[in-house]
Amino acid sequence: MPIPVPGGVQVTMTDGPQGTAIAVKGPRGELTRQFHRTVRFEQEDGVITVHRKDENDRTSAAFHGLSRALLSNMVIGVSEGYRRTLEIQGAGYRAQQTGRGITLSVGYSHTVEIQPPDGITLEAESNTRLHVDGIDKELVGQVAANIRKVRRPGVYTGKGIRYQGEQVRRKAGKGAGRR
Repeated sequence: MPIPVPGGVQVTMTDGPQGTAIAVKGPRGELTRQFHRTVRFEQEDGVITVHRKDENDRTSAAFHGLSRALLSNMVIGVSEGYRRTLEIQGAGYRAQQTGRGITLSVGYSHTVEIQPPDGITLEAESNTRLHVDGIDKELVGQVAANIRKVRRPGVYTGKGIRYQGEQVRRKAGKGAGRR
């Protein structure tokens, strides 16, 4: 599948002994990544295509799809960006914006301070809704997972931090099956 390059995005490829280094620069920032040497890239007329160097090699086949997905995520990230939304559910559970970071009160005896790494923006839309924004899809997902890990949704009560739209499977309580 070819990767369309939108206007305002520049892709620079540099071949080396380890593989191809690709830098993608757009209106929201710049990302660089080193790709495996079993895959080659061609850019023409605003479209990038990914090819295998050896069609019969299993390693080349595995890196083909991975490289295409990673490059596509880089192009989308520098042009549009990525956002993960987290919801907090539970009585007294809340989040507050503190500078660049957020402070979570989620049922512990203390509050939990979370500072974002470079390239990530944390925003508390309300007491119960957080947004994680950035241009690197992998980093946005990892920061969102780390925030969710502070208080995972409980299987009995459903209280905790969850992704927007996540369905939590609830277990029946103690006396639910007896009668």
